[in-house]
Amino acid sequence: MKRVFRTALLMSLGLLTPQLQAQQSAAPTAARVAAPDPKMTKFINDLMQKMTLEEKIGQLNMITVGFDVTGPVVSKDVDASIRRGAVGSVLNTFTPKAARKLQEMAVKETRLHIPLIFGYDVIHGHRTIFPIALGLASSWDLTAIERSARIAAEEASADGINWVYSPMVDIARDPRWGRISEGSGEDPYLGSQIARVMVRGYQGDDLMKNNTVMACVKHFALYGAAEAGRDYNTTDMSLVRMYNEYLPPYKAAVDAGAGSMMSSFNDINGVPATGNKWLMTELLRNQWGFDGFVATDYTAINEMTAHGMGDDAQVSALALNAGIDQDMVGEIFLKNLAQNLKDGTVKQEQIDLACRRILEAKWKLGLFKDPYLYTNEKRAKNTIMKKEFIADARDISRKSMVLLKNSNNTLPLKKSGTIALIGPLATRQRDMIGSWSGAGDWKQAVSLEQGMKDAVGNSVKIVTAKVPTSPTTSR
Repeated sequence: MKRVFRTALLMSLGLLTPQLQAQQSAAPTAARVAAPDPKMTKFINDLMQKMTLEEKIGQLNMITVGFDVTGPVVSKDVDASIRRGAVGSVLNTFTPKAARKLQEMAVKETRLHIPLIFGYDVIHGHRTIFPIALGLASSWDLTAIERSARIAAEEASADGINWVYSPMVDIARDPRWGRISEGSGEDPYLGSQIARVMVRGYQGDDLMKNNTVMACVKHFALYGAAEAGRDYNTTDMSLVRMYNEYLPPYKAAVDAGAGSMMSSFNDINGVPATGNKWLMTELLRNQWGFDGFVATDYTAINEMTAHGMGDDAQVSALALNAGIDQDMVGEIFLKNLAQNLKDGTVKQEQIDLACRRILEAKWKLGLFKDPYLYTNEKRAKNTIMKKEFIADARDISRKSMVLLKNSNNTLPLKKSGTIALIGPLATRQRDMIGSWSGAGDWKQAVSLEQGMKDAVGNSVKIVTAKVPTSPTTSR
């Protein structure tokens, strides 16, 4: 890491000559990529020799199906796309029954029987909901935070999911940014520690076990530093600040063995992250030794057109050349890569490499061994929202509470007299499970008003006053 930082500093000062750059590139780095499993390598080599160009590109395509739509595009002709091998993974489908239906289609009705990955937003719990990520960070309790991720993995994997878009490790210091609640705050050290334990909680010690899921670290990179707190905006930052303050949590997640990363929407010093080869290849893979796959955020390749990076064909080539492996929902790769190859704007080996990374993820998840590993309805019934999980969620919630000031020993409240609850959260069940609560069922939550009534009975008069609120939603 010291050598990497020195290189970055020299670059930022304009002092890295071609000779020095060559020396830096040749010098040993801290990054060490583990030797691949020879059985996995042989299996994927054999499989890829049978694959057509269209089938390889299909592995790079993610579609959205199911009950929850978190973006502006809904995939069409899903069944036909799966059957012709044009789909590598599925977003927003869960439950063992729903996942198994699509998995059977991929395994039984396609030419090469390649299974699907099922991804979903599991941010602070799946069915059993924990405090929002910022609340978890407020506990400073790494054991509790890891436990929350472990429970989320138990439930998600029992519910048909094997890939979760968490942890979100963006350092955020601008209160105008609407996604602060999804991350761990402003401190790179705490954020790094949380990133590490969250990855460990999700992935466990063996991704092939049926109670683990692959983590997807997001959003790479610097998303929390977008100017004016606006999503998709530019991020203008020195390398010194970048390496010292914003990159450490991503690096910690990579070092913890995270299986995948998600690109961010913002640009970095004029180049969108999704098309930024320095970020995705030079930094992530060459300097840090990341050997997983990189997925985009929702239609992030398409969004590069709005950044002025070109038409669909141009941004398709830009993303693949940068090091992107999978296109979330936008279908830019699906519609353009074959023509890109003919035009010479991408190379066959780049398509092959991206395809290989997706297939390796499926191998590591045990899907080639058992495509239905995550679709056992009996296991789902016995696992989801177990009493011990709910008890753990209650305990972790207690640890996350922060009392800023207790003037005149106001707390604990007396169980007598009148208590006024003022604000938008007073009576709202839905808000009790927080933002990005995914598959959580807000109808099972208890509002603050109802909880207090349950605690004090008729001995206290509780009055409420609401104020308007404007909730925001973003992936």
